[in-house]
Amino acid sequence: MNELLTTRNVLFLVDGLKMTLYISLVSILLSMVFGTVLGVLRSLTGGIFQLLAAVYIEVVRNIPNLLWIYVIFIVFKLKSVDAGVISFTIFTSAAIGEIVRGGLNSIGKGQWEAARSQGFTAFGVLQYVILPQAFRNMIPSFVSQFVTVIKDTSFLWSVIAIQELTGKTTILMGRYYKVGQVFLLYALLALTYFVINFTISHYSRRLEKKWTF
Repeated sequence: MNELLTTRNVLFLVDGLKMTLYISLVSILLSMVFGTVLGVLRSLTGGIFQLLAAVYIEVVRNIPNLLWIYVIFIVFKLKSVDAGVISFTIFTSAAIGEIVRGGLNSIGKGQWEAARSQGFTAFGVLQYVILPQAFRNMIPSFVSQFVTVIKDTSFLWSVIAIQELTGKTTILMGRYYKVGQVFLLYALLALTYFVINFTISHYSRRLEKKWTF
């Protein structure tokens, strides 16, 4: 064990963790922006914009994320990290868009009418009245999607050779191949993912209780 858990190896794995968190965080932030726009367009607009948003969401959600990773990386000839971020953003934005659509539909029409009667513009009603309430309702779904993004970054090593956490762990397994060493590496990998995702889920539950009226 001492041979495996050297400072050099630990730092090697930490570099992989940083890459995992970087890709996850950037993808999630971008997806929240684009996904919210998609959800609003699909729920509250009509005509061509609603149709385009609906087509995007349905097409992207029903094609595996692995395929999007391949397409972005091979067709557009991007660097691995850029391809990973973009493919995850494309896929996750569609999922977020559907979550936002459901959240907006959960808010009664009376909220719109009451806000408009107070002189709010349509955009003002959406920004200050509807979205804050809808986002509170969507916290569990958002967190579930965020956890999925973090776990799914493990695909990137096998697909486009990004040395994120799983990739770095796999590289170490090529050097330390005894049964006990491999088991320890898998245990550390699983524990790291668990701690990150459990922390996110625990914090979201506290936030949900705090915001519950």
